[in-house]
Amino acid sequence: MRWPDRMDSSTANILAWRHPLPQHVEGRCTGHTDVRVDPRRTRRLARRIERVARAQGLPKHVWTSPLQRCADVGRWLKSWGWVHRIDAQLIEMNFGAWEGGQWSAIPRAEIDAWAQDFEHYAAGGGESVRMLVERVAAWNPSGIALVVTHAGWMRARRWNEMARTASGVAPAPAATLLLSAQTFPASPVYGELWHLR
Repeated sequence: MRWPDRMDSSTANILAWRHPLPQHVEGRCTGHTDVRVDPRRTRRLARRIERVARAQGLPKHVWTSPLQRCADVGRWLKSWGWVHRIDAQLIEMNFGAWEGGQWSAIPRAEIDAWAQDFEHYAAGGGESVRMLVERVAAWNPSGIALVVTHAGWMRARRWNEMARTASGVAPAPAATLLLSAQTFPASPVYGELWHLR
């Protein structure tokens, strides 16, 4: 689902863009793995963020994950006079021993175990989806934040919104909405903007 570039400040305080398409990641598990993006793509996303901020009168301040596929966008903006802050809480899910490898090389039994306990299974011995959801829920900027981050982070934040709507309270650590692969939101496309709370 695409979200409009115009923000409704009553329902969103985070404008989150997914990083641009990285190079050479087809079929690979790249949560914490640091992968490169064509500089032209990072510059294009930085220009888009700049246009949105200008149109909405937002401060020239961006937060990014430390991984270069996000941080390089922030570096472009910094070169144009923006404040760029890197925050490890914005990083993608950690897939432990699966990191950097081919999805097809992960033993089927491990994938099945994750599917059976999507919420709590620590994929590759790294981070569970529940751990990601709780980490994301703990990131609460004051005011409006412009963010360049990852699909997993954005999906976890959106899931928190869904849980809050269903229960009427902050969802982490014990939400009333079952956290499953079926309820977890679909991924944003590369460079897509989501308005989040």
